Amino acid sequence: MATQLDLQEQEQLDELKAFWKRYGNLITWVLVLALGGFAAWNGWNYWQRDQGTKAAAMFDALEGAARAGDAARTGQVFADLKNKYPRTAYAGQGGLLAAQAQFDKGQVDEAAATLGWVADNASEDEHRTVARLRLAGILLDKKQYDEALRQVDAAKAPGFEALAADRRGDVLMAQGKKDEAKTAYQAAWAAMDARLEYRQLIEAKLTALGAAPAAQGAK
Repeated sequence: MATQLDLQEQEQLDELKAFWKRYGNLITWVLVLALGGFAAWNGWNYWQRDQGTKAAAMFDALEGAARAGDAARTGQVFADLKNKYPRTAYAGQGGLLAAQAQFDKGQVDEAAATLGWVADNASEDEHRTVARLRLAGILLDKKQYDEALRQVDAAKAPGFEALAADRRGDVLMAQGKKDEAKTAYQAAWAAMDARLEYRQLIEAKLTALGAAPAAQGAK
């Protein structure tokens, strides 16, 4: 009996050796790739968390400077934030805060440059859209109407349709295109929630154009 078991074990061992000789390298490489991928995934998650933590701390400093009305400090912190952590949501949000602080201090060109960076580089579509709409307002004041419309057309985040249409109407009005502006304002009014006070401003613009909207429920 012992001899028979020994023979069976030897046969199994020989089969295992033959199998490993044929497929051993392939199995080894698959394991290496799998383990390597797992390690890379863990490393990536750690790096993401580390980046987020550091960006959050920098954003807090930026927010404090903005609240204090220190446009110079706000701009400096934002420059560091976008250079070190450009793909975090904090960079886009920080850019919007920095641009507002710069604009409030009369640093219009600096605000436009900051908004331009957010519009082109922010990781969140909402931040890019807000930046484009605000930048369009600055370009409107500078009478750079074509570029202002280009920014409005690129403002595509869902939920901002009414604000984009309203801004488009402002630019078209400045160009003297009253009929096109009226169409844009009508689209903005229809898309704007009736519970928002901003809708009354759009209604006033339409009324001034002789196109006061009929009372109707919110869309």
